[in-house]
Amino acid sequence: MRYYIADLHFFHEKLNTSMDCRGFADAEQMNEYMVQKWNARVKPDDEVVILGDLSFGKAAQTNELLQRLKGRLYLIQGNHDRFLEDKAYDASRFVWIRPYEEMKDNGRKVVLCHYPILCYNGQYRLDKNGAPKAYMLYGHVHDTFDQRLMERFQEITAASVRQSPDGTIRHIPCNMINCFCQYSDYTPLTLDEWITCDRARRQKKES
Repeated sequence: MRYYIADLHFFHEKLNTSMDCRGFADAEQMNEYMVQKWNARVKPDDEVVILGDLSFGKAAQTNELLQRLKGRLYLIQGNHDRFLEDKAYDASRFVWIRPYEEMKDNGRKVVLCHYPILCYNGQYRLDKNGAPKAYMLYGHVHDTFDQRLMERFQEITAASVRQSPDGTIRHIPCNMINCFCQYSDYTPLTLDEWITCDRARRQKKES
């Protein structure tokens, strides 16, 4: 099984009092809750793609954390993953660490980047039933005004039409999902679970 999650920010104390306002008593309580949620879902042989900003801690702290997290880990590098610059961090815990990647997930392309990509590779590709063949998974913007701008862009794009080479008029696909950890109560989710989570969150906002 493969899971995705973004912007956990282990050890980042300020996210309890500003920006996310996560509400934990301190970073230690936040860390323990997130480890518990992770390990309750992930099995040792599962894959977890972390879409950036895993840890705000130092190399030694992050090394210890990584030993507690189950699964085979892949890291899309985020702007706050500063532990990567320290020679003391244990890179062997990750299968790979990259700024950008494209993977296959049950026949669909998954474009992976910490930062949202508005025009992503494979965006226009649909299967014979009209279902998306590509998704863009991102993080970075948390649940901020920038995420509201991303949602407006997606709404405008999805409402727009263009003519395909065969003359068919179609709406422009725009399947971008913010895998922000708070949207899933800090639990890594599969692609299909993120699709459902994203749809439910948007419908709740509209109601």
